[in-house]
This record gives sequence, structure tokens and C-alpha cells, in this order.
Amino acid sequence: MEKEITLLIGARQTGKTTLLKQIDSHLTKRGETTAFFSLEDKMYLNAFNEHPKNLFQFIPLSDSDRTNFVFIDEVQYLQDPSNFLKLIYDEYAPQLKLIVSGSSSFYIDKKFKDSLAGRKQIFYLPTMGFREFLYFRDYENIMNYVHSDFLPKLYFNDLRALFAEYLLYGGYPKVVTVSSVKRKKAVLKELATSYVKKDINEASIQYPEIYFKILKIVAGQTGHLLNPNSISKSLQIQNKTVELYLYVMQKSFHIGLVKPFYRSAVTELRKMKKAYFYDLGLRNFFAGNFDPILLRNDRGELLENYVYCLFADSYDTDWDIKYWRTQKKQEVDFIIQEKWAYEVKFSDKLFKQYKYRFFKNKYPDISLELLTYDNIIEFNPVEEKLHE
Repeated sequence: MEKEITLLIGARQTGKTTLLKQIDSHLTKRGETTAFFSLEDKMYLNAFNEHPKNLFQFIPLSDSDRTNFVFIDEVQYLQDPSNFLKLIYDEYAPQLKLIVSGSSSFYIDKKFKDSLAGRKQIFYLPTMGFREFLYFRDYENIMNYVHSDFLPKLYFNDLRALFAEYLLYGGYPKVVTVSSVKRKKAVLKELATSYVKKDINEASIQYPEIYFKILKIVAGQTGHLLNPNSISKSLQIQNKTVELYLYVMQKSFHIGLVKPFYRSAVTELRKMKKAYFYDLGLRNFFAGNFDPILLRNDRGELLENYVYCLFADSYDTDWDIKYWRTQKKQEVDFIIQEKWAYEVKFSDKLFKQYKYRFFKNKYPDISLELLTYDNIIEFNPVEEKLHE
């Protein structure tokens, strides 16, 4: 294992603590020396805040050449996590290997005054994708066919029903592992209130009710242009407040913003972004809609959000994923790495070839593909051509 600090980040309740404990258990069974600290325990938190070297009040520092593996859960609770990690790393690596988690990169950005450049490896843990959802629903035998180059028709109907459920309730582990619809909705409500409120409190959000209203607005405008000025006017708040709250939502891994694609950087900076949720269940909670997919007016937007999540799992959301739109409202939903374009329609009957002639003529080097509810399960977002 590399000596750099392993930093695991992601939204609350995505399974970071469980993953750390699984790694801890695996290393212990292998005969390694490990220690696990949750900073929700005030004893550890107060000691580490007092001085980083107080860590050694709880673990012995071995004189041997063996590496000690130290797990620290919820590192963002420290007053100065960057100083703590930097001091321990600089003085004790590779004798001591740090594996830590943080619930929000907002707090990590805010509190990590030192970049820890060259000292850390960052891993992001999202909510479950559709494949993981199938695994936890005991469909391990068919999960590998999803988003692959071959999907046997034998499994298509089963997958369609399960996919419809996933689109409604998303991939939070607590949601996936309960069976009743009533319980799924209750868990999502808990996640959206209790855990989002934690983000709000720790980010010192001044107007929590406004923060929740903006989340509802974003949910209702999924895949559409997001206009902070319009939101600020409708809620009668300052534009900088809207921008700040959208920033916190991104850094708390609730939403992602997609920039426009233009080969003129100046033009690109002037254009509005599009917003998507990282979890579909959370999106539907804030949209106030858990209706079956075929009965929804927003089924196209919901499918488009799913496609965004697919790409976000495989590509850099700041640089690789963009959208294209003209002043005449000609639009392509996703441009990946400025090489491949994807338009998302719930049905292929909604796709009109003539609407995309201008794009094809302007960018003949970018291929355009249609993604629909009928073909999305078979679509492979990381096929080899995307990495050529």
C-alpha cells in the first residue's frame, strides 16, 4: 500500500464508515497492526484537537519496520485537519499509514489550509450505482451485463422493473436495503432532513429554509439551465447567497453543475450551467414526486439525471462533461471529453434528426448518439473508444 494519506470523501451515509471498517478487518485478518478512531467520539476529537501527537496516547508506536494502519473516520470534525494529517505524515510515514474519511469536501476545502500536495490520494465514494443496487438486491448473476457490450434478452424484463425502482429511490445504502416503499420514502426523508441539516449547520448556513427551497428549485429544474439571478429574485435574497448555497450543495455531494461546451473559453464563461443530483432518490424527494416512471411528466429529466450520474462516475465533472446549447435553443445534453455527444430522450420517437444538423455540421469530429429508456441499460459509458 502507498505511504500517502488515503482520503475517502463523499456525501453522508454513502457507506464510508462501513468501507473503512471492512478495510480494517481485512488488514487485521492479514496480520497487520491497525487502529480505528471515529471523531464522533469526543474523547478522541478533543485529544487530537489539543495536539496531533496525542494520537500516540491511544496507540503504541512500533519500533519495527512494520507499518501501523490508522483509520480516522469523519476527519472534517477536527479544527485543523490539514495540520494534524501533515504533521503525522511528515514525521511518521511510512511507519504509520493514515486512512481517513470526510463527509464533505466543502469542509475539507475550508479547513485544509495546506494542500497536502504529494501527501494524499483522494477517493470519492458515491451512492450505489445501478450495478451495486443489483448486487445488494441479490441479482449478482446479472449485474455484470448492465452497461456492458452484451445484455441477454432473457434478463431484460427483470432489469427493466429493477431499473424503474432505482430511478425512483436511488442508491443510498439505507434505501436500497429496505424493501417496503413506505420505508424507502421514510429513509429518504430522514436523509434529506437530518443529514442535509448537518451539512447546513457545519457550513454555517444563515438561512436553512432558503437552502432547502433552493434544493427544491434545483430538483424541479433538473437538466435545465440554472439561473442564480432568477432564483435570487424569486426568493428575494442576494445573488451571492444563492451562489454560496449552490457551492455548498456541490461540496456536500448533493448536486453537480455542468458547464457549457464552446471552443471559445470566453464565451463558455458567460453561459449558465445545468444542475443534476448525485442521487436520484434525493432528487425525487425534493421534487416531491415518487410516481412510477411511466406516469411522470419529468421522466425525460429523470433519465437524463441518471445518465449524468453514469458519466460522473467515470469522468472528471469539471473538465470532461459538458453540454451544448445555442441562442436559438438548439441543444445536446452531454459532450464527453469534447469527442462524444449524447442526447437523452425517454423515447426515440421524441428524437428529431433535423434539430441536430447544425451541431453535426459545426462539429463533424464529434459523434452523436441517442440514449433512451429502451437502450440505456445496454449503454457502456466506459467502453474502450472513450479512452482511445
